[in-house]
Amino acid sequence: MKILAVDSSAKSCSTAVIENDKILGSFFINTALTHSQTLLPMIDALLNNIGEEINSIDAFAVSAGPGSFTGVRIGVAAVKGLAAPSDKPCIAVSTLEAMPYNLITEDCTAVCVMDARCGQVYNALFEIKNENITRLCKDRAVSIENLADELQKIKGKLILIGDGAELCYNSYKELFDNIYIAPENSRYQDAVGVALSALNKEKITVQELMPFYLRLPQAERELKKRMGSKNDCDRL
Repeated sequence: MKILAVDSSAKSCSTAVIENDKILGSFFINTALTHSQTLLPMIDALLNNIGEEINSIDAFAVSAGPGSFTGVRIGVAAVKGLAAPSDKPCIAVSTLEAMPYNLITEDCTAVCVMDARCGQVYNALFEIKNENITRLCKDRAVSIENLADELQKIKGKLILIGDGAELCYNSYKELFDNIYIAPENSRYQDAVGVALSALNKEKITVQELMPFYLRLPQAERELKKRMGSKNDCDRL
C-alpha cells in the first residue's frame, strides 16, 4: 500500500511517500514561507521525482493536530483535496505520535513537545525500546513546570523532540542529569513519521477527516475572555 503523508503542523513543512514500510521519498523544509505556498508544489515535485502519480496513491495521511491552527487546517485541507476526486481513504495522525519515529534507534523516553505558548506545551510521552514505540500518555496541553514534575519520576534517558524541545531543555537542563535534546536534523516532526504511524491507523473517509485541537483557537479564546470566561490558556 502506498501512503502519501503531509505535515504542516508547525513552522516546518514536509511530505513523504511510503510503500508498506519502505520510504520511497520525502521532502522537508523549515523556512518562513507559508505552507499554502509550499505544500502542494512539494507534493507535486516529490511525486515527479519518485515516478509516481497521484492516482497510484492508495491512502493519504496527515498530522491532524495538535499544532498551529492555521498549519493544521492547511494540511488537512490539502489531503482532503487530493483524496476527494478518487474517494481515496484518509488517515489522521497525531502530530506528537509521529515524532518518536525520528528517534526509532534510541532506547529512551521520547518527550514530544510543541510550543503551545501561554507557558504550555503540547505533549505526549513515548517509550522507545528495541525500535518499538509505546505510548505512555494521551496528547495534552500541559505547563512546562508540571511536565518537569512528571519527568522527574521517569528513569532512564529522556530525549526532548519537537519545536518546543529547546524551550523545555533550557528550563530543565539544570534539573536533570538524564535529559537530552534531539539533534537539529531529527528534532522536528516529519511526514515520514506521519506515514509510518499511519500504517497502524484506521482509514477514514474524506468527509470524516477533521483537524483536532487540544485548545480552542485564539479567536474563540479571546471571545470567551471578553465575555468574562476564564482564558483557555489557563486551563490544562
